[in-house]
Amino acid sequence: MSGDIVNLRQARKARARREKDEKAAQNRSLFGRSKAEKSRTRAEADKALVHIEGHRRDTSADPAGSTGEDD
Repeated sequence: MSGDIVNLRQARKARARREKDEKAAQNRSLFGRSKAEKSRTRAEADKALVHIEGHRRDTSADPAGSTGEDD
């Protein structure tokens, strides 16, 4: 039963480096875009929001006509 010897300090540093690289890649995709790309993405998100809100069911009006209060 022999396992690999792992230096915990090196493993911790490797994990931190990997997480830092993943965060950097995510930031490059978020902030490394032109103004036209940003405005297009924002317009697509706004359009999707309007589309979803247009299909939302109105739950504030009770179809039975009750006020929600018990008599």
